[in-house]
Amino acid sequence: MLPLTAGEGRAFNAAVMWDEQDVVLVDTGLPMMQTVIKTALEELGIPFARLNRVIITHHDTDHLGSLPELLNTATKLTVMAHAAEKPFIEGIEHLLVKIEKPIQSLPPAEKEERRQAYLKRKTVTVDKPLVDGEELPYCGGIVVIHTPGHTPGHICLYHKSSKTVIAGDATVAEAGRLQGPSPIFTVDMAEAKQSLKKLLDYEIEQIICYHGGLVNENVREQLQAVTA
Repeated sequence: MLPLTAGEGRAFNAAVMWDEQDVVLVDTGLPMMQTVIKTALEELGIPFARLNRVIITHHDTDHLGSLPELLNTATKLTVMAHAAEKPFIEGIEHLLVKIEKPIQSLPPAEKEERRQAYLKRKTVTVDKPLVDGEELPYCGGIVVIHTPGHTPGHICLYHKSSKTVIAGDATVAEAGRLQGPSPIFTVDMAEAKQSLKKLLDYEIEQIICYHGGLVNENVREQLQAVTA
């Protein structure tokens, strides 16, 4: 887990996996958090210059945000995301329904400001589109699990050697307890809950939730509870 703290007390839990060949970062926080990421990596003993792969779980700004800055400074960085999320990350398509629920209570002018901010956000090119069930040969093996619902191309990742699921926004957590998908930020709740059931196919010792952090007690039972 790679905790990232932004202003106003906002905290995110990205993930990093590394070995002698690769350093793989999963999600990149908000825009302008490159220095935060660099510091967090170096606190783990990982030189920033070794970062060579980034996997994006989905295109929300708090996951994709600092990737453009990382690409400006990293000498060799391969960007990966699910094929269904690629057009949103690259700005070819827009998922305005994704932001309508969170902004519905705002005044009209602020609503429009948020919509325009979404439409004008920085985009990046996905170098390697991913598919469900694909195993990436990095850091002991990383399995791609397509978990649509939060967004059409949302993915979780299963790190085989540590038996860890990197959940993105497929589920949030609070005080070490899974809470399931967040209704206000999820495009299709029924699909999101159904997608979570796919995680039960894996032997999991811990789950890293981007919002809420680490869950490592009675993981299977907790998954069963939030997918019931």
